[in-house]
Amino acid sequence: MTGAVSRRSTSKRPGPPCAPAAAGGDDGGEKGGVAEPETIEQRGERARLASWRSDGQVAHLSPTAMRPLSADFVGSCLDRLRARGFTFVVTSALSEAECSGFLRAGFDVQEELELLAHDLNAIPGVDHRLRRPRRGDRPRVLAVDSVAFDSFWRLHQGGLEDALGATPAVRFRVHGRGDRLDAYVIGGRGAGTGYVQRLAVDPAARGRGLGRSLVGDVLRWMRRRGAARALVNTQQTNEAALALYRACGFRVLPEGLRVLARAL
Repeated sequence: MTGAVSRRSTSKRPGPPCAPAAAGGDDGGEKGGVAEPETIEQRGERARLASWRSDGQVAHLSPTAMRPLSADFVGSCLDRLRARGFTFVVTSALSEAECSGFLRAGFDVQEELELLAHDLNAIPGVDHRLRRPRRGDRPRVLAVDSVAFDSFWRLHQGGLEDALGATPAVRFRVHGRGDRLDAYVIGGRGAGTGYVQRLAVDPAARGRGLGRSLVGDVLRWMRRRGAARALVNTQQTNEAALALYRACGFRVLPEGLRVLARAL
């Protein structure tokens, strides 16, 4: 999940390559949730299925082919998710063209997103000491995420792994020491474009410029890695996140994105 967010914003990706997934076919996971991400493919159409939340009731459906999915193929994906015991499904962040097949298959708009771009020229400074997280920091990273986001958009362990595996190259940095982590960022690069996948700051630590340092760090990394631009998306109603990204040099693109959803 493309997110690419700051503070209370969705984490959906604006369009980087999807994380590697197990081939579809046999059940491959326990009923009530996809234990491992799964790819379904039919006649050139392809989508990735995964669990959206750790309770196993909400699924995440993400197109992975270059062309929009048909309503018939989306229907096949829904049948697969029902067989797994899911009761609700959300999509990745979709362009207007990608929404068509989902809307014909009964999806509604869950969230309207702004898509923002940065040319990687004027990049904000990094005024805080950030570090590479250790494996043992993962629960503390998720704890920061849980207080920074509304309940529906919070990551669980599988979602964190998805964000880290969404692009061929990844940058993961945290702020804080020991049990006192208070901010983190995940960025990725694929096909010459950088993506701010996820950014969260503990509400108790806001107002100190941590968000700006996290954005500056990941943008500098993208530029060193040869990216030509960076993308991020966030909810249209998330004024704090939009203000942060604009202050860091991002500009809002005319084409927005949508997250769609439906009951199963």
